[in-house]
Amino acid sequence: MEKFSKVKELLASVEADAEKFYSAGNNAAGTRVRKAMQDLKVLAQEIRAEVTEKKNAK
Repeated sequence: MEKFSKVKELLASVEADAEKFYSAGNNAAGTRVRKAMQDLKVLAQEIRAEVTEKKNAK
């Protein structure tokens, strides 16, 4: 559940940068959004592996 909380925190933190990129065309904010999305991908994959491991342990 800790990793899921990290996903929510990361999404909340990148929201302002996404707004800057899509509304104002700020390219630096776009770079930060891309990095955050990569971090989300890694976290999501870790969560998937954890869920699969717990499911198969039953």
